[in-house]
Amino acid sequence: MEICPKCGLPKQACVCEQIVKSSQKIKVTLEKKRYGKITTLISGFENGIDVKKIAKDLKNELACGGTFDAKNGTVELQGDHSKKIKDVLIRLGFDAESIN
Repeated sequence: MEICPKCGLPKQACVCEQIVKSSQKIKVTLEKKRYGKITTLISGFENGIDVKKIAKDLKNELACGGTFDAKNGTVELQGDHSKKIKDVLIRLGFDAESIN
């Protein structure tokens, strides 16, 4: 059984990611790309979070395409999801007050 080096709990019971998720300042913005296409940008993820997994979960939940930008640590979703994104992020474990 693997032990988390940060909290000392087994990997299945590790709470490090939940603690990090609650202390984030997530920013959701809309950006107009070429040909008038709108994308939803989610930024503000800190180290210690698997942003690639969050991008995959968001794409599955919102039924859209998108990408994860490793350089900037942002998630880019195709389309305007500004009305639904907050509920989905809360379901993924982020704090409601931290989403802007």
